[in-house]
Amino acid sequence: MIEIPAALPGSDLVRDGIADLRAGRQTEAAMLVAMAAPRLRALGLDVPEWTGSEPSHQLYEMLCSTVQSPHSRYNALVARIVSFARAAEHAPSR
Repeated sequence: MIEIPAALPGSDLVRDGIADLRAGRQTEAAMLVAMAAPRLRALGLDVPEWTGSEPSHQLYEMLCSTVQSPHSRYNALVARIVSFARAAEHAPSR
């Protein structure tokens, strides 16, 4: 397992999402990390398995009930996790 560098964009989401998955909490961060789990695991992160239904659908449903523009928020969250993964893949320590 590798450390999540705080300097990487979206590291807060990844850190929170992993913690939430471990605790069994269904949060925006947890669903986002569950969606990106294969890519994050390939980076060496210890991402717990998500055993619920499709995390992308769960995330969107959550956003529909909490924000006015769920589609925009969903896209912004996905962009942050992709940005994290790209930055981690190109970090000097890899």
